[in-house]
Amino acid sequence: MTPGEATAVSTEPVLTERQGNVLVITFNRPEVRNAVNAALAEGVAHALDELDGDDQLSVGVLTGAGGFFCAGMDLGAFVKGESPWYGDRGFAGIAQRASSKPLIAAIEGFAVAGGMEIALACDLIVAARGAKMGIPEAKRSLVAAGGALLRLPRRMPYHVVMELALTGDPMPAERFHELGLVNQVAEPGEAVSDALALAARLAANGPLALAASKRILQEQFDWSTGEMWAKQGEIAGPVMASEDAKEGASAFKEKRDPVWKGR
Repeated sequence: MTPGEATAVSTEPVLTERQGNVLVITFNRPEVRNAVNAALAEGVAHALDELDGDDQLSVGVLTGAGGFFCAGMDLGAFVKGESPWYGDRGFAGIAQRASSKPLIAAIEGFAVAGGMEIALACDLIVAARGAKMGIPEAKRSLVAAGGALLRLPRRMPYHVVMELALTGDPMPAERFHELGLVNQVAEPGEAVSDALALAARLAANGPLALAASKRILQEQFDWSTGEMWAKQGEIAGPVMASEDAKEGASAFKEKRDPVWKGR
């Protein structure tokens, strides 16, 4: 969908816009603070399919309409029996299986509950100064089962994660930046532009190398010491032998920008 088309179909729960080789995915339910219902989960899943299925795209940026990222699960839809899970991608069409290509979350306002879990399913996070982030599920006798309790202990100190989970209280983006969870703190209103600048840095690199590096970093938690080199080789080997690897070396030697083919 182009920017011009977005106006005509702005009631769709998820909008996509291509900016070069970056796909911007926008949650478009601002009337409910971009809460996740079945339609939004399906829209996100389809957007990730688009990202992974197009060789011209290298990176995805996720953001929300209306000045905030996402308030999590749509409780009204949940009470009515509607599921915010979609296929094998899980909650919000992303929590259990995101894209194979890198994803950047661009957070304005807040990313709480399932919104925080969507951000955690991304590989990099850019958050506006003062944006609130947290997992308040316990305040509603719910459990942050969309990935937060699984991913946060691998990325932040144990006792901080316990505080987040058991109090349900949010913290500002600046605190998450101090703890290493947020990559960049942007000025309010600039999260998307800063995320796009970061995406451009990623997208300048070889697409095969991006996907392989992401996969190795994600899967290595399950590898034993005895198998980790072999497992890494299975993923990295085809990239090292690719046309793009030869192009990268040639471009460096010839002092020019590489032209990637994705093969």
